[in-house]
Amino acid sequence: QVQLVESGGELVQAGGSLRLSCAASGRTFSGYTMGWFRRAPGKEREFVAAIRWNSGNTYYADSMKGRFTISRDNAKNTIYLQMNSLKPEDTAVYYCSAQTPRLRVGIRASEYDYWGQGTQVTVSS
Repeated sequence: QVQLVESGGELVQAGGSLRLSCAASGRTFSGYTMGWFRRAPGKEREFVAAIRWNSGNTYYADSMKGRFTISRDNAKNTIYLQMNSLKPEDTAVYYCSAQTPRLRVGIRASEYDYWGQGTQVTVSS
């Protein structure tokens, strides 16, 4: 049974940085794509970034490029999201997700098969 457990969310001031972690367990993730999404209050779940487990190729939402970095540690089965220059509009619940092996890297929540419980990031102005 796949389990994704996020951690690292907290209250931070604008301009600060945070690193979120997602510990993945329950199977081998070879061939999977791992993603980060976020949901701000009153908004739909939004794609943030994704990474191919095998190749390490990364994909970002345009608005996140340059500030956010997704990475993985295969030995630890852990995905990270480094967030820099945080803004109040980055306030959201951040979710880790896993997409079973497919040709296309998903950028919609419906394309992902497993989800974590989320971790709250709050950026104060």
